[in-house]
Amino acid sequence: MLTSTRTECGSVAELPAFESPVSRSFVSSEGASTEPRRSGAALTLHDVSATTKIIVRAGPETAAHHQLHASFGTSRTEEGVLVVGQRPDEWIILGPADPSRALVDRLDRSGHVSVIDHTHSRALFRLTGAEAASVLEKLCSLDWNDHMTPDGAAVSASVAKVTCDIVRDDLDGTRSYLISCDRSYGQYLFDAILDARHEFGVGPAGGPVG
Repeated sequence: MLTSTRTECGSVAELPAFESPVSRSFVSSEGASTEPRRSGAALTLHDVSATTKIIVRAGPETAAHHQLHASFGTSRTEEGVLVVGQRPDEWIILGPADPSRALVDRLDRSGHVSVIDHTHSRALFRLTGAEAASVLEKLCSLDWNDHMTPDGAAVSASVAKVTCDIVRDDLDGTRSYLISCDRSYGQYLFDAILDARHEFGVGPAGGPVG
């Protein structure tokens, strides 16, 4: 998992400013926090769309393929940056701008290698808490149990009928997921996740939903 420096990767103050795909008035640049109304760990949903997102595609014969060193369906951390093996021969680099780009700059570009910055075209949300898997189970048909999607797992799936890339990236032992989608679906997906949490007795700290 990423260190505490990664928890700050969604801070607009640390990254080039751009408009978030989420417009709800109670969502700040640090995200929309939720507080539990009954016992259990807090369940939080943050908009971290300002996180740098770089997609790298590299053929299996290339040096870059071996440098990235995260197999399909897994993720690893390098210098505060999350390297995600999202698809065969395709990785997503997630983290603060400077270390993310420094990692990409170190790659050997010889052979079949492409690098595309998708920071502005993708929304990214972090869902954290003991009930985070239960929320996803309401919106997605995948098995979110530990034996199928442990910490570090990377999958692609339909969440609320939106095609998403999802990485389990626990924070200090608390279950946490990074959920990415096309930015045009950002507001809809954020609202769908907010709506799915209601049964778990939580509400947005910044104001009522709706």
